[in-house]
Amino acid sequence: MGMSRDAHPLTLLTGASGYVGGRLLARLETDGRPLRCMSRRPEELRPRVGPATQVVHGDVTDPASLAEALAGVGTAYYLVHSMAAGQDYREADRRGARAFGEAAARAGVRRIVYLGGLGSGPGLSAHLASRQEVGRVLRESGVPTIELRASIIIGSGGTSFEMIRALVDRLPVMITPRWVDTPAQPIAIEDVLDLLVAAADVEAEGSRVVDVGGPDRVSYGELMREYARQRGLRRTMIRVPVLTPRLSSLWLGLVTPVYARVGRELVEGLRNPTVVTGDEAARLFRARPRGVREAIARALVNEDMEFAATRWSDALSSGPRPRSFGGAAVGSRLVDSRVARVPVPPATAFAPIRTIGGTRGWYYANALWRLRGLLDLPFGGAGARRGRRDPDNLGVGDHVDFWRVEAVEPDRLLRLRAEMTLPGRAWLQFEAEPAPGGSVIRQTAVFDPAGVVGRLYWYAIWPVHGMVFRGMVRGIARAAVAARAGAAPGTVTP
Repeated sequence: MGMSRDAHPLTLLTGASGYVGGRLLARLETDGRPLRCMSRRPEELRPRVGPATQVVHGDVTDPASLAEALAGVGTAYYLVHSMAAGQDYREADRRGARAFGEAAARAGVRRIVYLGGLGSGPGLSAHLASRQEVGRVLRESGVPTIELRASIIIGSGGTSFEMIRALVDRLPVMITPRWVDTPAQPIAIEDVLDLLVAAADVEAEGSRVVDVGGPDRVSYGELMREYARQRGLRRTMIRVPVLTPRLSSLWLGLVTPVYARVGRELVEGLRNPTVVTGDEAARLFRARPRGVREAIARALVNEDMEFAATRWSDALSSGPRPRSFGGAAVGSRLVDSRVARVPVPPATAFAPIRTIGGTRGWYYANALWRLRGLLDLPFGGAGARRGRRDPDNLGVGDHVDFWRVEAVEPDRLLRLRAEMTLPGRAWLQFEAEPAPGGSVIRQTAVFDPAGVVGRLYWYAIWPVHGMVFRGMVRGIARAAVAARAGAAPGTVTP
């Protein structure tokens, strides 16, 4: 007899603040499932969930806190992992899984869904062995458990994908150990989410261990080469016979966002083949995961969408008082964000932004902007000769000199995408938001460098960028104040 969604409608999600859990949270809310999230810091999670989602305090290392979280729950997602917590993460994971499983059994939970790690055979890494031990402990609780074992997960923001992009973007020549030839069966994050959602309702008796992966069996090196191909980069990998996990992890810590201890655990795991054995996934689920090429392409597209959907400055500028910063790294991107406060409402503050470029200029150093356009022409770029279609209004797709309007919200936001010749991709975004006594104008320049050449380009022209960006936001602010006094927004140009 299979499981019915209606038997226990409430779903519990643990790990909602993590990479997979955060994305699963959005999926479950979109599906309209009655949802409860358990967090050690519920006050931090509450602003990120929908109004219908419950948030309760709970910690798998504190058995006494689990009863309330699991009360009335039919399906519980266990997406907790302690690798970043310290050297004793394996023991912490073991105790947490045991406490959670026992509490779930007492609460009458019908099913636990757990995402583990794919891998088998002798010499399994400590990290993968711990992930699989957690699944075994959950099954021993007596609660029917579906454990999905995944290989490398490809998705923007994921640890493995970010490690790949950092290595490929920053190193034209890579000294690589033997583990780059280890076979894997990567799977896209979207497909992982599909399988996690389906696992809650699948008709299956008892506990199951299900290997999941995409259709392509590739090495880590092939994965890096495919990423390089899609980014238009040429990369050379030189194999060396001896490069220990410790040395590899130290090197990863220097050139990637992964710090050394976590990098060592990941590298040790990469020495183990992670390929699907059996056809359990195909028999249980309708989902048919996409291949590596499509998974990487979607990760790059989704990264742009996620990056644009949030304020690009959020990662570095938090709290009630917006601030400026220049030349900071946000993930793989380089960001310059400037703010100016003006004693005018947002619509007035946005007026000079709406008319930027063309004959009215850029509010600072217009001669330098014209020079940049002239330098662009010999390389086949658009230059600055296109101007604007309309001097007063902008719509998505309009050109503004050597920029293209990517997004516009009346009196609030304008985002431009660069069409000049660059070793990478660039955006320029302007926002006007209400603030005590008036408005805040935020100007954000974002550069996504293509490899080492792109980074060298950014830092080589940084002194000029810093001067221009600082002068621009001040010029826009002065033009906004002048607009309040009745002058045309483009007539005040410092």
